[in-house]
Amino acid sequence: MIYNVLDSSQKSPSRPSQDSATPPAVEQGGGFYAKRGKRYLDITGAIILLVVFSPIILVISLLQLTQAGGALFTHTRIGQFGEEFGCLKFRTMAADADKRLEKLLASDVEARQEWRETQKLTDDPRVTGLGNVLRRSSMDELPQLLNVLRGEMSLVGPRPVTASELSKYGEACQSYLAMRPGLTGKWQVSGRNDVTYDERVQLDQTYARNFGLVGDLAILAQTIGVVLGATGR
Repeated sequence: MIYNVLDSSQKSPSRPSQDSATPPAVEQGGGFYAKRGKRYLDITGAIILLVVFSPIILVISLLQLTQAGGALFTHTRIGQFGEEFGCLKFRTMAADADKRLEKLLASDVEARQEWRETQKLTDDPRVTGLGNVLRRSSMDELPQLLNVLRGEMSLVGPRPVTASELSKYGEACQSYLAMRPGLTGKWQVSGRNDVTYDERVQLDQTYARNFGLVGDLAILAQTIGVVLGATGR
């Protein structure tokens, strides 16, 4: 099968409390773009990008047939107003990724500290050879265009996070929950590998308060440079 969901052993994170899920009172960019235009841009842009990248999506899907576990997987993330959704990605990790991570964190103090601080690993034993290529080119996130069409994500917005990550946002949690998570955003075009988690939270908060059409188009244009430069991880 080309598509399969998370193994039953991978538990979905619990949803934030009802208070967190209440539409937050965050001062945002106003006007037509905030109310309607951003969604129109999402739909139009996602359709165009799916058409443009359809040959690449097909090739990646066929290559992934040689990998255990299928081509796609979903991971539960927290969306606008605290709603959970299945965030789509091309599979980049080995089928026994959880066991590999558990083993590494149990034996490597530095890796354990890095994971605690950033939820990422510089040398990640879970990632396959093909998965590493997909990550560096950011092509592993192309399936999220379907999340955009379904209204679960936006082309530009905060990085989608898990329930456990959202607990790190503190007061900035309101800014995150006020928006649809983005396929790309300020973090991705601001040196993502060199940005601390606290800085990432600040970028999300600043975006939520100041987003607009010109800014979103600028981020989309910058994202092209990031993808072409293969600087993702």
